[in-house]
Amino acid sequence: MQNTRQQPQAAAAKQEPKQRPKPVPPPEFQAEKIDKLDPARLIDLLKDPGATTFQKAKACQRLASTGNKEAVPALAALLSDPRLAHYARYGLEPIPDSSADDALRDGLGKVKGRLLVGVINSIGRRKDTKAVGALAELLYDEDGEVAEAGAAALGSISGPQAANALQDGLGRTKGAVRTAVAAGGLVCAEGLLAQGERNRALALYDALSAKDVPKPIRLAAMRGIIAAETSLNRPR
Repeated sequence: MQNTRQQPQAAAAKQEPKQRPKPVPPPEFQAEKIDKLDPARLIDLLKDPGATTFQKAKACQRLASTGNKEAVPALAALLSDPRLAHYARYGLEPIPDSSADDALRDGLGKVKGRLLVGVINSIGRRKDTKAVGALAELLYDEDGEVAEAGAAALGSISGPQAANALQDGLGRTKGAVRTAVAAGGLVCAEGLLAQGERNRALALYDALSAKDVPKPIRLAAMRGIIAAETSLNRPR
């Protein structure tokens, strides 16, 4: 009887899982310490040749919320780094200083392929009107992804100059790039209306209503014209 009573206790002891201590990452992977650094220390970390990719990526992320113009050179230096370019752009985009725009425009001539697409996307998000001329040239880049990104960025930036570039691109591009140019034109036209450029918006909508424009975009342009013409805010 004594052995019978002890068997369930022994079985229960075997079934109890052992509690393992939580793994502690090595110092170079401890994000908490980086999160507590001030902007100056974060910039130093980006410049440190001995810092790991992880540490520099975390520093870029922190600078997105704490960075200022002093952080721009260190972030811009990473735009050509395949491993850190995304993080560098993430850090640059929110910085409320024109030097960030300057750095991204400068980056257009220093990178290619996917890295260039990333720089173009960041310029579009910041709506940098000074980049319109360079973006207009990229509509005819031999890399289709670059050309499509340029079209989207021009649409996001909007304004008369961007509208002219996109409307010109409708007549000079083909295939997927032309579709991207047309889609960028729709976004640009909406931006023009918001800026009070009603006549220029209607002219762009009219170009996008042509029969050779992809049907979904053509129909959207027609709806844009109708909405603008029937708006209570239209000129009388």
